[in-house]
Parts: sequence; C-alpha cells; structure tokens
Amino acid sequence: MAEAIDIRELNIRIEQQSSFVTNLVAGMDRVIVGQKHLVESLLIGMLSDGHILLEGVPGLAKTLAIKTLSQLVDADYSRVQFTPDLLPADVIGTMIYSQKDEKFQVKKGPVFANFVLADEINRAPAKVQSALLEAMQEKQVTIGGDTFQLPNPFLVMATQNPVEQEGTYPLPEAQVDRFMLKVVIDYPTLEEEKLIIRGNLGGSAPEVRPVTTSEEILKARSVVREVYIDEKIEQYIADIVFATRYPDRYGLKDMKNYISFGGSPRASINLAKASRAYAFIKRRGYVVPEDVRAVAHDVLRHRIGMTYEAEASNITSEEIVSKIINKVEVP
Repeated sequence: MAEAIDIRELNIRIEQQSSFVTNLVAGMDRVIVGQKHLVESLLIGMLSDGHILLEGVPGLAKTLAIKTLSQLVDADYSRVQFTPDLLPADVIGTMIYSQKDEKFQVKKGPVFANFVLADEINRAPAKVQSALLEAMQEKQVTIGGDTFQLPNPFLVMATQNPVEQEGTYPLPEAQVDRFMLKVVIDYPTLEEEKLIIRGNLGGSAPEVRPVTTSEEILKARSVVREVYIDEKIEQYIADIVFATRYPDRYGLKDMKNYISFGGSPRASINLAKASRAYAFIKRRGYVVPEDVRAVAHDVLRHRIGMTYEAEASNITSEEIVSKIINKVEVP
C-alpha cells in the first residue's frame, strides 16, 4: 500500500516537473515539421543524460533539431563540422602562448557547451572521434596537464550520413556503444513535405525563445531517476538483452548465425534509463513494458554485431531487435 501512495505522489511530482516537456515539444513543432520520433529521442537523451547518434540522408532537419532544442533551453550550443583534416585540439581546445603575459593560456574548444552537435562525425579520423568520445564518457577534458569539467547538462548529438562511403571513417563498435541511442531518421510523409515547402517559401523562420532552463532539466533528471521500475520489468529488460547474446535460449535458433555479438551491460543500463525517461515524457511515475518496447530499437540497433551471413541474407539489426521483442515474454 505504501508503494502505491509513493507512486501517486511521484505521479503528482512528475505532472509538475514535466510541464516544460509540453512547451519544448510545442516549440520544436513550430520549427520542425513531423519528425516526432526525433524530437522524442532528443528529449529522452536530455532527460537521461545520454548522447545521441543520428543517421539519415542530408536535409532531414538533424542539425536544425538540436539547434532549436538548444534555443528552447536557455543553454550554450556549439557545432563542430567534422572534416578529414580536423585535429583533436579543434574539438577540445589547446594551449596558446600569450606574448603579453609571457605564458601559455588554455583556449577551450567548442566541446565546452551544453549542446554539442558533431556534424558528420564519420568524416574525421579516429583520433578526433576518440577525443570527443572521451569527453562524452568522462564529462571532462584534459588540456596541457589540467583537467576541466564540462558543463552540466552536456549532450552530444552526432550525425552521420549512411549514403556516402568515400572519405569517411566509420565509427568502431566500441565507440558507437558510447551513444545511448542511435536514431535512424526517415523521409517525411507527403503531407509533411507539402508543409515543409510552404513553410520555406514563406521566407522568415519562426522565432525561437527559451521556454526552460538548464536548472529545470537537472531537476527533471533527478525526478526521472525516481521513476519506479518493477522487478518484472527489470527481468524483461535483462531478457531482451540476453536474447541478443544467446538467441537459442529464447527460441530464436535461426538468429544465432546472424549475430556475431550481442548487447553489453551498457545496453541493459541504457534500456532501463531510456524507458524511465520515456515514462516521464508520458507523465507516468512507473515503467510499463510498452515503454521498454518503444525505446528498444534505438538503444539496441547499434549494439548488435552482424555476421557476414546476415549481410548476405540482407538481415539487419533492426529486424533482429523486432524478432526479439516479439519473442521475449512480456511481464
């Protein structure tokens, strides 16, 4: 009974804390037509302190989405266009000699912002990618022997174009695993496309004003951490991740030849965190199986290694996640 009262209290607190979510979504809708899933994923990443990798062809509002989000939150925003000649110092910063003071001074790089857009992350060599990924994991940067903490909240949204292969450096699996979500963006519908044309021919873009602050987001994060996950839901999350490692144990024998490796414990942690954030967005103080199913593809699609056999049979990690979700018993 005490638990029921706690959840009721939590629901009331979530109702109060999550009002800014409505304002953020409304603000995004004024600028971006459609792409509901992209907006939702950005909110999940922001509320659960995770980074997002976006994949989609050029022109699908990937850059516009994070820029709009940073304008709606009263926060710092920076954009790094990744190119083959980029150096780690161009991202994290470097030491510069000041003739006036006759000593070296630290010049911080664009990574020192609340929202960092790493545009076309697969265009820069491995040393630049790893410099950014270290900052993402440790939330700190070392320049010339001094360590600097990155601002809080700190969200990296990296984009990559799946079409081009020339002049790109694909992210290794271990680095892709650092991203909480990998969101694949699709084309807009026919109706949305007409609205996009109309909006862009109209001339001026809608003005974006802040509707919330960084402090508000940090407060919301602490409430998200209190969202209740039942033991049955924990078991469900563990079963889904285990099914990516040992599909034959879950009656998916035919999948065994297609998976070279499954999700790590990071997959389980992020699946639980993303489910909590999704429940919060839906104004609920507890996680239900639908929340887990809603975020499973984004959390797992980049954490499953595919064999050559899978590629030859045109089987994607997307299909494997779908089969696992349909097979694993729902509590």
